[in-house]
Amino acid sequence: MLAGSLVKELSPLPESYLSNKRNVLNVYFVKVAWAWTFCLLLPFIALTNYHLTGKAGLVLRRLSTLLVGTAIWYVCTAIFSNIEHYTGSCYQSPALEGERKEHRSKQQCHGEGGFWHGFDISGHSFLLAFCALMIVEEMAVLHEVKTDRNHRLHTAITTLVVALGFLTFIWVWMFLCTAIYFHNLSQKVFGTLFGLLGWYGTYGCWYLKSFSPGLPPQSSSLNLKQDTYKK
Repeated sequence: MLAGSLVKELSPLPESYLSNKRNVLNVYFVKVAWAWTFCLLLPFIALTNYHLTGKAGLVLRRLSTLLVGTAIWYVCTAIFSNIEHYTGSCYQSPALEGERKEHRSKQQCHGEGGFWHGFDISGHSFLLAFCALMIVEEMAVLHEVKTDRNHRLHTAITTLVVALGFLTFIWVWMFLCTAIYFHNLSQKVFGTLFGLLGWYGTYGCWYLKSFSPGLPPQSSSLNLKQDTYKK
């Protein structure tokens, strides 16, 4: 994020396909990033956790991480929207000329052909960082999964791993594109910090507690991560 922002401020790149908000990756992936992440992590968590524990109750408990993630996504985007609303004003042009004080909301402003300008925290920076980190956390369970004796399970998990790996690549790539082409530095910093806070607040703190969805199943040899978090 910082490197991309420096490029944007010091040596802006020429406009390209990726700088267009209507590019395929942005429209069909980033705009629905949480839906993609949710839909691929759900079967992955269910299959790997049931394979390791054999306990449906524990699997349901671990799947609740997706509900927590959904809540984090919803709350943070609502916060961003409210901040932009309360710090914004409507103008006649993108150059912020001719303030139109009669329009008090972004929707009303856009509906009348105006341009709303407020502190627009980067939702892309938040969501792409949060989704990528969550996928990495959940895929750590692969150290424990042994599917040599079950061809169908091996195929299913391998397919999901490839899909999640590809999705993570897209999230990281589009995170960089966001840093290079969109928003100012402070907006991206706040967005990224919200994503990091959502990740660390869950996997680094809450999920270590007994009254939580818990971390992915780990053997005693992998508990070093949990001990490190506690320290």
